[in-house]
Amino acid sequence: MFDMKLQGSASKGAMAAIQNGFHSAQLLHRPQGCVPKAKPNGEEFVSKLLDRRWALPNPDTKIHQVMFPPTKVGHRGGPFSYASLLNNTQPSFGDDMMLKDDQNPSFYIVRDDLLHPLVNGNKARKLDGLLPLIEDHSVSDVVTCGGCQSAHAAAVAVSCAERGLKSHLLLRGEQPEILTGYNLISTLYGNVTYVPRSLYADRDKMLKSHADLVAGNSGYVVRFNDILEAAFTTQSSSTSDFIQMDANRSAENHPRKVVIVNEGAGDAVAILGVIRLVHYLSQNHLLGKERALKLVVDAGTGTTAVGLALGALCLGLPWEVTAVMLADTMDGYKQQERRLVSDFKRCFSFHLTDHSLNEENSGMVNWVQRFHPRKFGNVFEGEVEACQQIAQNTGILVDPVYTLAAWELAAQLSEKEAKGTVKVVMLHTGGTLGIFGLAQRYRSYFCALKD
Repeated sequence: MFDMKLQGSASKGAMAAIQNGFHSAQLLHRPQGCVPKAKPNGEEFVSKLLDRRWALPNPDTKIHQVMFPPTKVGHRGGPFSYASLLNNTQPSFGDDMMLKDDQNPSFYIVRDDLLHPLVNGNKARKLDGLLPLIEDHSVSDVVTCGGCQSAHAAAVAVSCAERGLKSHLLLRGEQPEILTGYNLISTLYGNVTYVPRSLYADRDKMLKSHADLVAGNSGYVVRFNDILEAAFTTQSSSTSDFIQMDANRSAENHPRKVVIVNEGAGDAVAILGVIRLVHYLSQNHLLGKERALKLVVDAGTGTTAVGLALGALCLGLPWEVTAVMLADTMDGYKQQERRLVSDFKRCFSFHLTDHSLNEENSGMVNWVQRFHPRKFGNVFEGEVEACQQIAQNTGILVDPVYTLAAWELAAQLSEKEAKGTVKVVMLHTGGTLGIFGLAQRYRSYFCALKD
């Protein structure tokens, strides 16, 4: 699933295009919810930005269409009503998207949950541009962290094992009595250490300390940001370089080179894989570049949502990105958005005019609350049954923590836009294995499925 494929390397022409051919003052002044105007050099800019080696052999993904009878759209104000759904696995695209519209509520769903059997779709996209850089710099070990059922930790463990790298996963809290879900995958594929919550609170210190331990006396530790900056100053990612680095990494006497990847891979380089997805989806025979879309995604770290919005902006697409906040406050997500955009500009010479973001109307992403807000990770009564209804009627599995939240919003928006020209698209980020962990924590909810 994650076979390496040489897609090219960043070139001086790409950096020149970034510096001279793409000016984005509108990014800082575009009111939230407004769509960007097309920029003449957007396609060229993105094509050169994406001219590099990737983890995924191609950006392709399946797109289905979820169709509701007129009165069957689910809403959280009352009982769930996700029965009688239809999943159209071969929907019409391009100009036919409008011709065959019967004005019943429906939304398109990007099936990134099908990218890899063990790696979440959004994790695969985040690692798409990150993993080749790690390989190109002779890294032998990767240290990262996450919660006990961290999809990120599992994705890193699986992806590293597929490439002959060793992963070291620091998981918050205590080892569960029964290993299951992402925790089980992390244990099978990586080297897991459970860290008390008091120590985990200082992630930077915890990661650096463990990385030093892994490196030992003869090895050394690097931050991924250092690798990233080196990659785009030398711009020397070639096939011969990669083969030589891979040989050096495999040498028995070669010192261990340990890289630290932040929790959730919430860094600027993770945005590259998401922009690659946007570029793929915007092809004329798929979602196209001219049609107005409302793109819905669940937000953990918020990196995927920011990547989607940046991709749409770069390509001048009339797409509005709405992210359902699950793990932070509105201020926290807006701060994350500013940080990621700033890091993206710094890492990829993405020059903007010197203006500060306006808190009220400058965001690219429309951050919204879940219909029933709650502490992150909590599941409410009825939500497991809703996931069951959706699975039985469509063959699409969503989880109650992440993707059900996006599904709920997409369903509501599809009802509002049923008679309009704006299409609703949900990005299914994955999360299937998370259900196994939830079944232990919320036994009564899952036992009710048997009745």
